[in-house]
Amino acid sequence: MATHNSNDLVSIASSPIHGQGLFAAQEIAAGQLIGVYEGPVVEDNGMYVLWIEDEPGGGWTGYDGRNELRFMNHSDEPNAEMDGLRCYSIGIIRTGTEITIDYGWNDS
Repeated sequence: MATHNSNDLVSIASSPIHGQGLFAAQEIAAGQLIGVYEGPVVEDNGMYVLWIEDEPGGGWTGYDGRNELRFMNHSDEPNAEMDGLRCYSIGIIRTGTEITIDYGWNDS
């Protein structure tokens, strides 16, 4: 089943990492804004909840993803990174490549 996507840079497809993934629909330049994670603020964790640190060493705010960025999967060698709710490419991402971020599970 296709998921509505309003971002021409990306597409959603079956992922070899997990379930559905976010893929480059066209080449994405290094440092390019891929999109902004959109969704309501929530207090409980869930499948598409992205946790953003309010400030270094401060509290965390959860956002329940409602747009295509919710399909980003984790990688220990990501090709994108989050800056708050904005997602940027780390390097050139070729068309058809899955866009991944580091969920930060191993951060101490």
